[in-house]
Amino acid sequence: MVEVQRVLGVRHPDDPEPVESTKVVAARLLASVGVALSPFVGGAIPALIALLLARQAEADIRASEGFLLGASRLPVIRRLSWTAIGIAAAVIVAALLVWVIALARAAGDASYGGGVAVSL
Repeated sequence: MVEVQRVLGVRHPDDPEPVESTKVVAARLLASVGVALSPFVGGAIPALIALLLARQAEADIRASEGFLLGASRLPVIRRLSWTAIGIAAAVIVAALLVWVIALARAAGDASYGGGVAVSL
């Protein structure tokens, strides 16, 4: 039988090479798409998915004992995702503010267009 032995700093030849987590790659892509689409409010959905993937990737990286890489990219992914969500929220608030101001300006106007004679 082959005895598998791990010594500090020495890997067994049958151990796989460390690779970057695919969830980190997907989260980075989704966070970038979220920032690009956030002015159109559609960026919030990819940003939320990127946050979920970042959480899962962090758990996977910790459980892999060093065979999955990419933990250093997770804070940047989270910042990009929250930035996209913040921009999308700001766009929604601005649109609601414009709508409320338009309603307030139209509050004193005649609802029928002003071209109708009213008899008393």
